Amino acid sequence: MSKTIIITGASSGFGAMTARELANAGHTVYAGIRGTTGRNAAAVRDLQEYATTNAVDLRALEMDVSDQVSVDDAVTHVLENSDRIDVIIHNAGHMVLGPTEAFTPEQIASVYDTNVLSTQRVNRAVLPHLRAQRDGLVVWVGSTSTRGGTPPYLAPYFAAKAAEDSLAVSYAAELARFGIDTTIIVPGSFTSGTNHFAHAGYPADQAVAEAYETLYAGLMEQVTAKLAELSPPDADPAEVARQITRVVDLPKGQRPFRVHIDPANDGAEEVNALGDRIRSQFYERVGLTDLLSPTLDTHAAPSV
Repeated sequence: MSKTIIITGASSGFGAMTARELANAGHTVYAGIRGTTGRNAAAVRDLQEYATTNAVDLRALEMDVSDQVSVDDAVTHVLENSDRIDVIIHNAGHMVLGPTEAFTPEQIASVYDTNVLSTQRVNRAVLPHLRAQRDGLVVWVGSTSTRGGTPPYLAPYFAAKAAEDSLAVSYAAELARFGIDTTIIVPGSFTSGTNHFAHAGYPADQAVAEAYETLYAGLMEQVTAKLAELSPPDADPAEVARQITRVVDLPKGQRPFRVHIDPANDGAEEVNALGDRIRSQFYERVGLTDLLSPTLDTHAAPSV
């Protein structure tokens, strides 16, 4: 059945791929993009051309996830044009590279804003509607870096993605009785085919960064090269889009809590499996097993 979907950060990378894949599957997709008439106007033209050429319902949506007013206006626009929202996909993110000490506190706060606080802005705009209809799906695009191998010089991004993962896990339980499903998508390192590394930010304190070069010269290039070496030649970032589409099309209650797409196999899947099993066992011990999956009777009032 066709669903109305909002995906954030859809100008490029996983977001652009996923928006197109979902539209190809027959869904109405609102691709959240900031600066639709400015910096990302070319991405909007590409999206509109794709929609026309492939006869799919794919629409650009002005949405700056760093601005609550922009997010609220975007959600209002979707509801005015499509009457409901079925799925929200938290995909917006930004990577930074460099020695942790060389980033200013303001830079790290900015990374948290994009990767973590943005999801809260979007949730506060969308969730009232999902709760009212006792139905919906929240998809979080995370990272294997929260639990798997954590190479140096990526700490602000890794820390932010770990915070996003913690929010996702808690939200899953808090939304279950409203009939709202949750899936956490866990991509590994794709060193080509996305803009994560190409558009990465760098530390502002160049003096500190240069001090690290005395003992760590070439480290970032070494890490990037090793990540590329670990990935098989056929590693395809579009698989992330295909897996998200598969999850969206599954029935409520049958969707996996996590889906890993990790060509480098950095160990996150094993660690997450253990953590999620312990979480489930703890919920059993405290008598809250109903929070492990969404309430399927969408007409029932939520438990208290």
